[in-house]
Amino acid sequence: MKRYIIFLLFCALPLAIMASPENYTVVIDAGHGGKDPGALGRDGCEKEINLKVALALGDLITKNCPNVRVVYTRTSDQYVTLYERAKIANKENGDLFICIHTNASRSSSAMGTETYVLGLAKSDANFEVAKRENSVILLEEGYKEKYQGFDPASPESYIMFEFMQASFFDQSVLIADYVQKEFAKNNRIDRGVRQEIFLVLHQTKMPSVLIELGFISNREEERFLLSAEGQQKMAQSIFSAFERYKHEYDKRTYTQQTAIKPNTSPTDTTVAIAAVEETPTAKQADEIVYKVQIFSTNKKLKPTDAAFKGWKECSFYEETGLIKYTYGATSNYNEIVALKKKVNKDFKDAFIVAFVNGKKIAVGEVRKLQQSKK
Repeated sequence: MKRYIIFLLFCALPLAIMASPENYTVVIDAGHGGKDPGALGRDGCEKEINLKVALALGDLITKNCPNVRVVYTRTSDQYVTLYERAKIANKENGDLFICIHTNASRSSSAMGTETYVLGLAKSDANFEVAKRENSVILLEEGYKEKYQGFDPASPESYIMFEFMQASFFDQSVLIADYVQKEFAKNNRIDRGVRQEIFLVLHQTKMPSVLIELGFISNREEERFLLSAEGQQKMAQSIFSAFERYKHEYDKRTYTQQTAIKPNTSPTDTTVAIAAVEETPTAKQADEIVYKVQIFSTNKKLKPTDAAFKGWKECSFYEETGLIKYTYGATSNYNEIVALKKKVNKDFKDAFIVAFVNGKKIAVGEVRKLQQSKK
């Protein structure tokens, strides 16, 4: 089946300390609960499926990943507001937020899995899912004040979310893509990675995805999702995706943490700022250049765009269909590490990238190349 990924700009969120591979927290959110049953099927309801898959996923992570701490937003049939779910994730300094839901449709023939990342509505179908999932705020007392007048049924209310989570975009899309691929391996219909405005994702300060396990409105999928075997298969698929994603995270974090020689510390040096356009001069093309990548988008932005949070003269390069914005340019690794620490105050997940003769190369390989020339 044809697969697709919809990309959208996100804005950066406040500073949090980046975890090491040995200090990693995943927050698992079982959607709905208590007085909020979620979508209703013929034999069951969404909140039950979500919780059982969430607990099975957490159990798999706990048993197989001893260095990962699992936090749940709920472990029983209790009502937890969207605000409280995000608050739990942020308070626990989560490194990844996995929100588990079950879909529904007016059409009983609709089937398949979807994984969402935070973004603007791009289709009526996506918007219907967002309206349903966000409508739970209507059960909260004082929701208009708490969510600043947000109306889950009004398209105009979603305009306020034009810029969100820029520094988490790559990671969110990566884990979402892994989840969908694992579902496909288990013969689930793949409806792709999508983007929408979900309040619970908007308020979390970490890479976040919302997974729709299938359609409870479809008799075949309802039976599968209500069965212990089906719930375990879905949990196993998400776990396999998490394991792959965590492996990528560990590789990147390890490279950044070990690239500096022992007993050396970054200097507090101000480095030159690259031009807005990513067009290396002849001199740059012959040199190693380190930069700090701050976020990715699907379109070019004006230098005055709010997404840059006041950081001036950022540069960009294009990769995998995305425009990736960077700050700073230097051949000195210690200098770029010092600059990254400053940038992290506004862009939590900013990280170092390296270029050799204008071509992007793994930072660890560039460090080896530099040291071999000494």
